[in-house]
Amino acid sequence: MSKEKMGTPNRLVHEKSPYLQQHAYNPVDWFPWGEEAFAKARDEEKPIFLSIGYSTCHWCHVMEHESFEDEAIAKILREHFVAIKVDREERPDIDHIYMTAVQAMTGSGGWPMTVFLAPDLKPFFGGTYFPPKAAYGRPSFSQLLLRVAELWRTERAALLESGEMLSKAIADTEASGADSEIANPREVIGDALQYLRRNFDKAEGGFGGAPKFPRPVNLDLLFHDFGVTGNVESRDMALFTLRKMADGGMHDHLGGGFHRYSVDKLWRVSHFEKMLYDQAQLVHSYLDAFQITQDVFFADVAHDVCNYVLRDMTHAEGGFFSAEDADSEGVEGTFYVWEEDELRNALGTENAKIIAYLYGITTSGNFEHGKNVLYVNHSIEDAATEFGLSEDKMREIVNASKAALFAIRERRPRPHLDDKIQTSWNGMMIGALARTGVVLDHPQYTTAAVHAASFLKRNLVNGVGELLHRWRDGESRYTAYLDDYAFLIAGLIELYQSTFDVQWLDWAVKLQVSQNQALWDDTLGGYFMSEVSSDQLLRMKNGYDGAEPSGNSISVLNLLKLTELTEAAEHSAQADRTIQYFLPRIAKHPYAMPELLVGISRRNSSSTQIILTGPLTNETLVAMQRVIASHYAPSQLVMAGELDVVRERAPEGDKVAAFVCHDFICELPVTSAEALDTLLTKVN
Repeated sequence: MSKEKMGTPNRLVHEKSPYLQQHAYNPVDWFPWGEEAFAKARDEEKPIFLSIGYSTCHWCHVMEHESFEDEAIAKILREHFVAIKVDREERPDIDHIYMTAVQAMTGSGGWPMTVFLAPDLKPFFGGTYFPPKAAYGRPSFSQLLLRVAELWRTERAALLESGEMLSKAIADTEASGADSEIANPREVIGDALQYLRRNFDKAEGGFGGAPKFPRPVNLDLLFHDFGVTGNVESRDMALFTLRKMADGGMHDHLGGGFHRYSVDKLWRVSHFEKMLYDQAQLVHSYLDAFQITQDVFFADVAHDVCNYVLRDMTHAEGGFFSAEDADSEGVEGTFYVWEEDELRNALGTENAKIIAYLYGITTSGNFEHGKNVLYVNHSIEDAATEFGLSEDKMREIVNASKAALFAIRERRPRPHLDDKIQTSWNGMMIGALARTGVVLDHPQYTTAAVHAASFLKRNLVNGVGELLHRWRDGESRYTAYLDDYAFLIAGLIELYQSTFDVQWLDWAVKLQVSQNQALWDDTLGGYFMSEVSSDQLLRMKNGYDGAEPSGNSISVLNLLKLTELTEAAEHSAQADRTIQYFLPRIAKHPYAMPELLVGISRRNSSSTQIILTGPLTNETLVAMQRVIASHYAPSQLVMAGELDVVRERAPEGDKVAAFVCHDFICELPVTSAEALDTLLTKVN
């Protein structure tokens, strides 16, 4: 639709956020979050209607089309409210405040998020999606707006009191300090593992029923538990889940990468959006699985995800885009699904039969309207037997057929791409690619990680050295949040361990100093999500490892690693205080912060340092790095290059040696990759 047909643009047309731009031609008199809107609400004594979402959110699109494009609803909003639109990915601090409020009011949350605020920004009512007509046990959106407007006129004092009480309750929860009478950290880890065991789906993998989310933080805890204790039950739950996910329709078998979640318990029918943070975390999960099993199945999936990101989610200058939508031309999943006839037309009858057999494609369809989502229904071995072909010939047919289908799919209208580049998610992907380059011995991934880190350094650090949150279309904006610092520091530590280029470690150390200065709570411990800002109701700490790990959980791991890499004890002390702050919460809900439990486990377990000395290009040193990467050791760090701890142990001259140390108590050095492999096999 042309902009002329859309109508007159509103203020959002000047914003860079793809989500805000999607609403720039609504008849709603939208404001971006900021003082102009707040002043209007104060001056006119109107409540604020706050709508929060993101550009690849399916139900956000639905509510826009149903309600925000409707002139009658826009008229109600203009007359009775000051309407503000927020991109949760640009302002995660604002999103977190009001999501906490909505969850407290309703018991659940999600996007689009709908919140009503007093002019002082205190929330007094909220929810998520509201339909244009009364349905699903909810009032129509227009009924809701008119009712809130009436209450604002007739019972304003009660609404203001409600907002005051809710805001105070949230603030009190945030200010609660650590309780010395708490459970033993190891007991808390045990409680979380027991919760995962109880909820594990033994038939299909994952935890709980539909819908199923990947939540890689759970897998990280399970693998870490196996690495520390040898608990094979934890290992097997994670491995089984990863196999089921990779075989399911949540995995894009033609284009690579993973969709956001599965709407069924079989991992087959997806919610089709693709998020950068899922790709980054799942790469680590599949690398863990490969290191533990040496099964190339898991390595192939990690390759698949990395290749998807580099092909479809990478800016020409090196940064990574945020997400791809579930919808194409307003229809969810249409880019990804197939009819049986399409296969025959594309592949011919015989090859279409093979692909249908392998990937669960039927005439009636396994999705809506006779369409099919591809999932692994039979193995290559089964298909070879079924069609009387060798396995090699079957693989040849399958690879050629998938390439043909992919080429056809590429000619379809693509889903919307959210092309903003966020420091936080880029940090996650930098770490994933850097590690993949070493573990799978594919240097192109490490090179891509270097390019992305260089992009961030050029474009997301301002003239006075401050880290920023978002870059899009030449504009860098928003002071960095905790996740930006934490995820980028973690990625740079991985990048250092992959390249041994000390510039990345130096930058990580500087960023940690900046994070501490801007976000550390010196009174209670832990990190705030954002710096002090006049446009925030509250300053909050995120203590939940959900679709993404929390910045506090990752910060604990970063601080422990930096303690070993730099021998600076203050990092360890801050990790301890952060753990202490959150322990009372996770003692009550241990399943809420599995990534922090990984940090607690690492803090309470022996750590391993491997120090490599000698020229970085020496063939023996390179071979040693490959040996190290073949072993799963979750509490291990590798050091080489221009570090003091390396220089202190380096033999005279350019001799290559490897020192395997436990809490910096080192065994005698070994000088060959074979000897190092033997030593690590014994240790691990």
